[in-house]
Amino acid sequence: MLRRLTAAAALLAAALTATPAAAADTPLRDLAEARGIYLGTAVTAGKLTGGYADVAGAQFGSVTPGNEMKWGSVEPTRGAYDWAGADRVVAFAEAHGQQVRGHTLVWHSQLPSWVSDGTWTADQLRTVMTDHIAAEAGRYKGRVDHWDVVNEPLNEDGTLRQSVFGATLGESYIADAFRAARAADPAAKLYLNDYSTDAIGAKSDGMYNLVKRLLAQGVPVDGVGFQAHLILGQVPASLEANLRRFADLGVDVAITELDIRMPLPATAEKLDRQKADYAAVLRACLAVTRCAGVTVWGFTDSDSWIPDFFPGEGAATPYDENLNPKPAHAGIAGTLAPVTPPAPGVCSVTYAVSSQWTGGFTAQVTLRNTGTAALAGWTVRWTQPAGQRVTQAWNATVTQTGAEVTATPLPYNTTLPPGGTVSFGFNGAWTGTNPPPAALTCT
Repeated sequence: MLRRLTAAAALLAAALTATPAAAADTPLRDLAEARGIYLGTAVTAGKLTGGYADVAGAQFGSVTPGNEMKWGSVEPTRGAYDWAGADRVVAFAEAHGQQVRGHTLVWHSQLPSWVSDGTWTADQLRTVMTDHIAAEAGRYKGRVDHWDVVNEPLNEDGTLRQSVFGATLGESYIADAFRAARAADPAAKLYLNDYSTDAIGAKSDGMYNLVKRLLAQGVPVDGVGFQAHLILGQVPASLEANLRRFADLGVDVAITELDIRMPLPATAEKLDRQKADYAAVLRACLAVTRCAGVTVWGFTDSDSWIPDFFPGEGAATPYDENLNPKPAHAGIAGTLAPVTPPAPGVCSVTYAVSSQWTGGFTAQVTLRNTGTAALAGWTVRWTQPAGQRVTQAWNATVTQTGAEVTATPLPYNTTLPPGGTVSFGFNGAWTGTNPPPAALTCT
């Protein structure tokens, strides 16, 4: 299996990491915090020394134990616990002022054989599961900010996975697990977490409906985690809309295990595409108010799971195997970089419907800098007067809450020179009538 970049690719990666001085000098965790989210990483406890520890502590505001909190690691024999690895990660986080994402209390994989191979009645397995949750979540009470309480509960079609838990207890095990976690640590945020739910589709629909059912039962689900193990050039177009529909249920959302793999060897073109993909995921999170943060699943290629599971693929993280930042690092930093809003009264905005059909329309908005200095960032706001909904946008990030719409720039059109203009467009849906907004404001 290919686990290392070639020397040529490593040099290529180093050559493409140039970032503006301010972004390069500011830790990623500080950039993220200033934008109201956390940026985290999975870590391996045994590697938390030297340069690995230095980067993990300086650049990330949250850490997730990659394996050290999984059931098979902490309770290999019933009632006999090994907390060494988990304790080390939590202590590291506390020493570096970081949050901790606990991963994971209940998962069908990496179980000790005494659980996975046991013959259980429903009552017996429920007791085994809730006892384990009480022991682990209780040990770290007040020290873990977010728990992945149940991990990967669904099949690809959105139905319940028939794990030892699903087959023995049905869907009720999920509610039982969350209630046990809340009892063990009332302050922690409790998450459902799964993969291949990043885009709107059968599996994410299954998760959406599951969360609705759990909330209707009063189950304490605080958030939904989207693993986002992505393939180069395949960031889902519906990622932002998908995050938003879950947030609209009243829960937080988070990208919990982000990596973006590519066929090896890495090339300039691939690394540049990866940079854009990382930026796109960060933008999706920033566009959704209840997106709590983004966690990369290992920050360095030397600590990535990808080559072991996808032979011939790799280079999936923001740092190379020598702890040098790759272009993806610059993509993250640039997306998180602070945006200075323009002074009021120095911009004007126009709105026009360019085409309309039954149930749909296309509109274009043009912003002009009417001041004498460049605008370093801009925001356009308007109210849809007749219930219209924005369904797709280009050249801007357009978000809608109720009737209120907000448009913000993309990295390439953030700065607008004096007298300059920028246009963006969107498709919308309407019923009845489609009048234009009474007014659009720009700042």
